[in-house]
Amino acid sequence: MHDLGIVIVNWNTREFLRRCLETVVLSSGIDRYRAIVVDNASTDGSVEMVRQLFPQVEVIVNDANIGYPRANNVGLRHLGYRAAGDVAETAPRYALLLNPDTELPRDALSRMVSFMDSRPDIGAAGPKLLLADGSLDKACRRGFPTPLVSFYHYSGLARLFPRNRRFGRYNMTFADEDAELEVDSVVGAYMQVRRAAIERVGLLDEVFFMYGEDIDWAFRIKEAGYKVWYHPAVTVRHFKRAASRKNPKAQFEFWRAMLIFYRKHFRRTTFFPLHLLILTALLFKGGPGLWQEIRNPKATQ
Repeated sequence: MHDLGIVIVNWNTREFLRRCLETVVLSSGIDRYRAIVVDNASTDGSVEMVRQLFPQVEVIVNDANIGYPRANNVGLRHLGYRAAGDVAETAPRYALLLNPDTELPRDALSRMVSFMDSRPDIGAAGPKLLLADGSLDKACRRGFPTPLVSFYHYSGLARLFPRNRRFGRYNMTFADEDAELEVDSVVGAYMQVRRAAIERVGLLDEVFFMYGEDIDWAFRIKEAGYKVWYHPAVTVRHFKRAASRKNPKAQFEFWRAMLIFYRKHFRRTTFFPLHLLILTALLFKGGPGLWQEIRNPKATQ
């Protein structure tokens, strides 16, 4: 059994992917791992590059851009994680979702595995992510976007009072970025998940197309009794939105993901007047394209 199975979903990020894989194959302290690139019908020569330069990396080529969670599930199934209650004996002890626009220190993989080995109560974990300018990628430690937490964030209260534990919950801005802490979710750019947790909750929800699927996975992992932790002793560089900035649907899909997450986890406990207010706010932020999604709940269930 491998210690780690790495799934990298790629869509037209050839040069970022090349650099990411260079750092993966140079990793030290971890020998038993598999790396899989799942390509969403790139047209920039990504697949040819991987096959030529990284023969030790497995490649799966999709016929179309099937989205981030669905493509990750293709890779996860290839590793043996088939569904809740159905995990092959050969599936690695940990699965890692890794974005192609990340660069790893040599010891990142081994230290993250060691960290989770030392804490069997942790179902998922992520490192500190730094953007190209050296600042913290705030998405690497997050609170769940409940209606109240989202209100604090989008109303501006989080910016006014970033150190307040109530108002700063969305991006955990109340905590020192170098402080190890339990969080609601880490980001799918580097999200390491325990095999036993996947066996309990299953794979990513393919109703999402991009955005939100990692938060939803963390939500289900925590519901299953595991913890999610931010581990800043390991630092990874993240050249954020290398693929999404090329996708004209990215902004719409972000707000669609918020709608799906709200409906899936909070609609049943939200009073109707507040429900209407939330839908109005989502429509305002997501634009006219979100109206069809709001009118047709079956499209986002």
